[in-house]
Amino acid sequence: MTELRRGTIAFCVLALLDERERYAVELVGALTDSQALAAGAGTIYPLLSRLREDELVVTTWKESPAGPPRRYYRLTPAGRRSLEAFRGEWAQFRDAVDLLLTKGAS
Repeated sequence: MTELRRGTIAFCVLALLDERERYAVELVGALTDSQALAAGAGTIYPLLSRLREDELVVTTWKESPAGPPRRYYRLTPAGRRSLEAFRGEWAQFRDAVDLLLTKGAS
């Protein structure tokens, strides 16, 4: 189950950024709200670096009302395309797995 979760976290981050730009701590909090997707800073920061290197997200620094400036992440057009492709693939994958699991339970 860990491998499945690890493989989907990047797309969950892209989905959160599709809603609005966010900073890393917000992303960690949003993922932690869903216990199955909980990911700590040790997972999220390297993932965000990889998404930047892959040009799926861009960053901007903004002043924080409390503390140092924060780096905000937002989707690039390539990030949005990647997310849309995943959404289509995920639906097919999910449906196929659900069908097999449902058959096995009968």
